[in-house]
Amino acid sequence: MAKKDRMGARVKRDQKKPFKMAAMKYYLIVTDTEATEKHYFEGLRRNLPQDVQEKICLKVCRAKTAEMVEQCKSLAAYMPQYRNLWIVFDRDQVANFDEIIDEAKSCGISAGWSNPCFEIWLFAYFGRMPMLTESQRCCREFGRIYERETGQKYEKSDVRLYEKLYEHGDEQGALRIAKQRLEQHCREEKKRPSEMYPATTIHELVAVIRGNG
Repeated sequence: MAKKDRMGARVKRDQKKPFKMAAMKYYLIVTDTEATEKHYFEGLRRNLPQDVQEKICLKVCRAKTAEMVEQCKSLAAYMPQYRNLWIVFDRDQVANFDEIIDEAKSCGISAGWSNPCFEIWLFAYFGRMPMLTESQRCCREFGRIYERETGQKYEKSDVRLYEKLYEHGDEQGALRIAKQRLEQHCREEKKRPSEMYPATTIHELVAVIRGNG
C-alpha cells in the first residue's frame, strides 16, 4: 500500500526522488613518453582530496608520437565514458609538432604540450621558466634545481615525482607562471606552439583535473 504524504495524499512509487550517483569525470591522457608524465599525473590524482579522487578516473596510455591522436580516438571509442581527451607531448625534435596539435584539436582532443620539454613545466614549481630552447639542456638545468630544492637526484622514472614537486615547490605559483608566459607569447603574436619557448599548456590540464579549469 502506498505511503501518504503530510497532506494525506498517497505518494506513488514512481514519484519518489531517484538516488543520485556522484558525477564521475573520466580523463584519458595519451603521451609518447615512458614514465615521467604518467607518474606525474597519477601522483596528481593521489594528491587530490579523497572525496574528489573517488569522482575521478584517470587513465594514462603511451603511443608513438605520430600515433597519439589515433590512439586517443581509438581508446575513446572503446571506452566512451572517457570524455576528457588529451594528448601530452614535448616539442623536442618533433618536426610536425604544430600539425599534431592542430590534428588533435580538429578531433576534439586537447593538447598538453611543452616547448622544449616537460621539465620546463616542472621548472615553474620552483618559481621560473628559464629561456631554454633545447631539451637536453633543459633537463640538465632542471635536475640541478630539483636536487637543490629537494635534496634528491631527479629521476624521470620516480613514481613519487609529483609528491616531491608539490611538497618542495609551489603549484599555484607554477600555474600562474605558465599562464602568464603563454599569454605573453600570444601578445607577441607567436601564434604557433613551435615558436613559443619556453612555454607549456600542461598547466591547463592540471587546472582542469583540480577543478579550476
